[in-house]
Amino acid sequence: MKQQHKDAVLCVECGYKYRFFGEDAEIAARELNIYCHLDHNFMTASIPTHRLFVHVRRLVAKGYKVGVVKQTETAALKAIGDNKSSVFSRKLTALYTKSTLIGEDVNPLIRLDDSVNIDEVMTDTSTNYLLCIYEEKENIKDKKKGNLSVGIVGVQPATGEVVFDCFQDSASRLELETRISSLQPVELLLPSDLSVPTEMLIQRATNVSVRDDRIRVERMNNTYFEYSHAFQTVTEFYAREIVDSQGSQSLSGVINLEKPVICALAAVIRYLKEFNLEKMLSKPESFKQLSSGMEFMRINGTTLRNLEILQNQTDMKTKGSLLWVLDHTKTSFGRRKLKNWVTQPLLKLREINARLDAVSDVLHSESSVFEQIENLLRKLPDVERGLCSIYHKKCSTQEFFLIVKSLCQLKSELQALMPAVNSHVQSDLLRALIVEAPELLSPVEHYLKVLNGPAAKVGDKTELFKDLSDFPLIKKRKNEIQEVIHSIQMRLQEFRKILKLPSLQYVTVSGQEFMIEIKNSAVSCIPADWVKVGSTKAVSRFHPPFIVESYRRLNQLREQLVLDCNAEWLGFLENFGEHYHTLCKAVDHLATVDCIFSLAKVAKQGNYCRPTLQEEKKIIIKNGRHPMIDVLLGEQDQFVPNSTSLSQDSERVMIITGPNMGGKSSYIKQVALVTIMAQIGSYVPAEEATIGIVDGIFTRMGAADNIYKGRSTFMEELTDTAEIIRRASPQSLVILDELGRGTSTHDGIAIAYATLEYFIRDVKSLTLFVTHYPPVCELEKCYPEQVGNYHMGFLVNEDESKQDSGDMEQMPDSVTFLYQITRGIAARSYGLNVAKLADVPREVLQKAAHKSKELEGLVSLRRKRLECFTDLWTTHSVKDLHTWADKLEMEEIQTSLPH
Repeated sequence: MKQQHKDAVLCVECGYKYRFFGEDAEIAARELNIYCHLDHNFMTASIPTHRLFVHVRRLVAKGYKVGVVKQTETAALKAIGDNKSSVFSRKLTALYTKSTLIGEDVNPLIRLDDSVNIDEVMTDTSTNYLLCIYEEKENIKDKKKGNLSVGIVGVQPATGEVVFDCFQDSASRLELETRISSLQPVELLLPSDLSVPTEMLIQRATNVSVRDDRIRVERMNNTYFEYSHAFQTVTEFYAREIVDSQGSQSLSGVINLEKPVICALAAVIRYLKEFNLEKMLSKPESFKQLSSGMEFMRINGTTLRNLEILQNQTDMKTKGSLLWVLDHTKTSFGRRKLKNWVTQPLLKLREINARLDAVSDVLHSESSVFEQIENLLRKLPDVERGLCSIYHKKCSTQEFFLIVKSLCQLKSELQALMPAVNSHVQSDLLRALIVEAPELLSPVEHYLKVLNGPAAKVGDKTELFKDLSDFPLIKKRKNEIQEVIHSIQMRLQEFRKILKLPSLQYVTVSGQEFMIEIKNSAVSCIPADWVKVGSTKAVSRFHPPFIVESYRRLNQLREQLVLDCNAEWLGFLENFGEHYHTLCKAVDHLATVDCIFSLAKVAKQGNYCRPTLQEEKKIIIKNGRHPMIDVLLGEQDQFVPNSTSLSQDSERVMIITGPNMGGKSSYIKQVALVTIMAQIGSYVPAEEATIGIVDGIFTRMGAADNIYKGRSTFMEELTDTAEIIRRASPQSLVILDELGRGTSTHDGIAIAYATLEYFIRDVKSLTLFVTHYPPVCELEKCYPEQVGNYHMGFLVNEDESKQDSGDMEQMPDSVTFLYQITRGIAARSYGLNVAKLADVPREVLQKAAHKSKELEGLVSLRRKRLECFTDLWTTHSVKDLHTWADKLEMEEIQTSLPH
């Protein structure tokens, strides 16, 4: 078994324990902090059966593939089998990795009687994606440029979600990085060979911790990704699924996918077969394309990171991100849906307004119906994952009962609310979602009626079904058992006569049944062929030959009944699986309702308004606030609001200058975040907001090199900028923060100036451009209608220490930040003020202030001389020449005076 699964850590069932052997035992000892020892030349370690789920999850979290090997024989049946003298037969019953953690062995959700603290091993399984990446072989021309075609397939076995995409990518692999950032996979399935830029990206992605552990990488031989092999795998897989015309349509749908996607899909099919999870791929019509046309706003990986949409940039946690601000969901499946909404803002006006109408309806409704529905959602377990576990036939009876019972209760409670919903819910979207849900949930009632609740709660499959008319095999087996028990009971009369004990009864001790108990003083009257089973000081217990034979037969029947019940249970789950897609649709409706309630909670916060969305290109925000900073500051320290006015017809570019730490970056992020929130369908933190639909947000912010990519800070800046120039359209919002700062001043100014002019003249997108280079601000003169100069307001305070210490000792000016966007240019950036705030030593500050003054004087002198010689060229008379000479002499005297 280990030879077949060399890459897996195997837990082998041995009686009441699971044991690890050899290298696996050493790994288990190291990772689980348990003891391992030498036994028959083998290292071995063991764990109790009831703690299996804890330890499997821990090993999987560390990146291991874990196999569970169980005994497949029982004692009574083995005794009459052909291999009664050999060891118990065992087989691998389950394999687990980070993305495939499904099944009753590892899902402690429904251990109703378990006192284990599940929090210690449970991680947030909201995005357990397995992502398969395939690159098409590039031609020589593309190879030089680094361009190639990439196909990806992402599956989330825990929820049944399947996404795919095919795209062209450049040498920077930004498109692939974007998809990895938004899906946040826990496991990657890759060919054994990938191009160098992709390998570097994978290395970088897997070196970043995701929830304290790394992305697991599974490599598969390149041959499984080759198109001819992949096409055969895919057609064979879907040909088996075909039973009707609908099936043949799904096959044609899969075959029409792009080649790279088929290659990736074939690898996923092969991989999931190891885990018996391939069934989730059987409905290709439910696959979603990530970048399908112009359905969603384009937000690439860089923007997701820079705007802190899913996680903050400080410790990569959710707190402080946009998702954190918007997430007031009550269910796990609602949280997953909201995450999709946040990374995929809408582009269609009708859909955005439908969401806003729904949020508005919840916000302003005086009826209690919404509160009642919210309370119903709060009580639900993670039914999306539960249904998927049932669909894969990997659930326990407890889990099945909990999921079905929860859905059944929800259905009846929603139906009871229908009159109130029809009369009080104004939003068409919300009403449709709530009204459709009970109808979609109707199949679950039948399955709940069939089940015997108490037996389901304790996992007793032999008593699971109330009415056995649909289960003739179980009925037959139970009748056989009853016949044997009845014949044993009938023999009791005969045993009474033999022993002359009219009140004799069978006794059961330690699980041994139908024993005849006799006082030791009367043992002499026991027939010689009776078998002694046990004794104490006072009594002895016997089995007559008939009982020995009947009891053996009874145990065989009981073990056979358990096997029959397991088979019927799997058939029962298969039958339930036919309703899986209908029930998933109902859960999707509930998730959408949960998200709308969440956005309504956001809207209830102070000073949020409903944005007006339009087709024409504009962003007009009155007194907008940064959503995350606003929440983090809370009441004690009010955030300073700022307005924005960008429009296609008038000013569409803002050049923003101002002192360091003045709030420039926060301001530009605020504009982007308000736009995203509006297109999600959320209220926004402003007094008023009019947003024209933006097709994408592109950002270039921050300074950091990229060692893994082998790129310097400045190279990283320019690569991002080049990507934005290629991708941005007139309908995009572009944010460039301090472009050109990674090189010399002249080159930096030149690049910043030329890039911004290109955006103004050619791209024509709405643009926010932060800079410390005053020459860039001259673009306002060249394009007065499209460009406006702004700065973050501040006050310069004369430092009192200057007066005390005399003129010789210079110190930087103190600056008070007003955090208010104001028209005009800030001539200086007051960088020395930040040095002062950072506690740079006093002597360094003094030297820096002196040098700054000296350099400013030098630049000022050059500027004056240039103006002076310009005046000389325009002199036309001797009198003008004398005036010019006098002026020059005065300036020479002034500049030569001691400071």
